[in-house]
Amino acid sequence: MKQVLILSFLFPLLVQAQDLKQTIRGNIIDRESKATLPGANVLLYADTVFLSGTTTNEDGNFRLEGPVGRVDLVVRYIGYQDFFITNLVVSSGKEVVLQIELEESAQALDEVTITAFREGEVVNDMATVSVRSFTVEETDRYAGSRGDPARMASNFAGVQGADDSRNDLVIRGNSPIGVLWRLENLDIPNPNHFAIAGTTGGPVSIINNKYLSNSDFFTGAFPAEYGNATAGVFDLQMRKGNDEQYEFSGQLGFLGTELFAEGPLSKENKSSFLVSYRYSTLQLFESLNIQIGTEAVPRYQDGAVKLFFPLKNGSIS
Repeated sequence: MKQVLILSFLFPLLVQAQDLKQTIRGNIIDRESKATLPGANVLLYADTVFLSGTTTNEDGNFRLEGPVGRVDLVVRYIGYQDFFITNLVVSSGKEVVLQIELEESAQALDEVTITAFREGEVVNDMATVSVRSFTVEETDRYAGSRGDPARMASNFAGVQGADDSRNDLVIRGNSPIGVLWRLENLDIPNPNHFAIAGTTGGPVSIINNKYLSNSDFFTGAFPAEYGNATAGVFDLQMRKGNDEQYEFSGQLGFLGTELFAEGPLSKENKSSFLVSYRYSTLQLFESLNIQIGTEAVPRYQDGAVKLFFPLKNGSIS
């Protein structure tokens, strides 16, 4: 009887480990005047450990390299309040582009009282209240938001969601019908798929948080431009595309299969484009004859496009 002896040789494979890094860049401006802030300090931390830092140039732009994962960003500038972004997600496949607005810091001085009276004139002090600004990162950070700004807002004080199946908002006891939605300064009747006529909520939001910029959510004391609102206001803004390099991404999820593209139209004048498209994942499975256990398949698709052209005295988008 023949016996065959098999010898196994294990060859060690030496792999050189390398930390993955990604670019974090952005622009820093004054919140009121929108003027750029050159010389602002931008610091990057990970679990209170300093990683790197830089300063903004004459146009208020900054750029630094950070590790892939979650980091903390701190911005400091003389005469302004410190700005913090905690748990900023840095991925290997996409640059992080930020638009940061700093508020001036007020210093307590000795009291100066100036009193003037004029017959027939009423003094009326006005202040901006009941407004909450939120960033794109927050739409992914809140539990149960599913990337939906409305479901994220249900975590705010005084705001209550209807149920898990819809994103209707009850703000301070007011009817969800009184919520006004705006995108790029245009009123939207109802930004949801499968919405019921006369309502402002629905099961699946048409708004994709991946193309949103910093936006505002009002719960009361609305400015005059929001004349049709009686309960709350969502004033959403779209961000501009990456003006330095082309980026393409995709995502397969329960709410939809997404394709995303952005990049420069002209690197010289900083013009850019942004394109987003989403298709129902369950409908895609149905077209591939994949059984999902039910015939109630939601069929929907949505998309968005933004072109940005900077001018000497403004921009066109």
